[in-house]
Amino acid sequence: MQALLLRAPYDRIAERLAALAPDLDVVILEPDGGLTLRGAPFDAADLKPQIWWLSLDAFGKRGGDYFPRLAASPDARWVQTAFAGLDNPMFKPLAREALTVTNSSAQAPAIAEYVTIHALSLLHPIAEQAAHQRAHQWTPVNFREVGQTRWLIVGFGNIGREIAQRAKAFGAQIEAVRRSPDPEGLADAVSTLADLPQTLPEADVVVLACALNEETRDLADAAFFAAMKPGAILINIGRGGLVDEDALRAGLDRGQPAHAVLDVFQTEPLPADAWFWDHPQVRVTPHASNRGELTGGRGDELFLTNLALYLRGEPMRNVTRAEDIGAG
Repeated sequence: MQALLLRAPYDRIAERLAALAPDLDVVILEPDGGLTLRGAPFDAADLKPQIWWLSLDAFGKRGGDYFPRLAASPDARWVQTAFAGLDNPMFKPLAREALTVTNSSAQAPAIAEYVTIHALSLLHPIAEQAAHQRAHQWTPVNFREVGQTRWLIVGFGNIGREIAQRAKAFGAQIEAVRRSPDPEGLADAVSTLADLPQTLPEADVVVLACALNEETRDLADAAFFAAMKPGAILINIGRGGLVDEDALRAGLDRGQPAHAVLDVFQTEPLPADAWFWDHPQVRVTPHASNRGELTGGRGDELFLTNLALYLRGEPMRNVTRAEDIGAG
């Protein structure tokens, strides 16, 4: 059985890979575009890999033609990706029969920390306390405790569940918006997208953590914001296409939501003249909520874990639905 890996990710896991699958023929796509197997040149005519690892290294100069090879490969049977969401149309060639695609949960803990920390810093009156300090005023400020709040998490996959776990530790009430009615021991209630007109008015923190597809495009539109609880917080770590950005601006002007934490946008990189940058109720980050220092290591472990399952013929983690690939 063959696998095709890029040099950089292979070097990170070479020893563990050899111990896990000593009989696997791991062909390396070298930085110069050549192919090697166990240190010797490998003839491209003999390349028929079943196993692929679409790591971040596969894009840009270091990636060479790795992704085009994968997109055109008739032999590919499983590809592990480094991405939580595969809605970008570029991934559409992977949505085909006989190819299993697994996405990444490696970034979920980092993104969950990002969401939780931003939410807590907005729920607690840090800015007001700092203003009193600057004015040398000994003025106590009452605050609402996190345990009094209700969080509506739209999308309850790996990321949504990690967010719920952290918010629950502070006593928050969690409502999950998902297809399945299973709360997975983390949600206090489960609802669907159709229930948003009833659930949004009760939510203090609304997190968009769902995939972008035809059902969710512009999900957060004028009606969505009109239904939000005045003073609520919106956090989007899903995709920019989930939010009607003009409707968001109008909502912010009337306090529905009172604050928006945005890591993703319809146009990325965000243009320098975009209104988000200077809006006093908006926090902008450059699609970087996943950049925890441990994300890369978790991604390596996930590939090795799924490889072991694949070789044993057992169900793998994070299998992606074909309809969610390239749906954006």
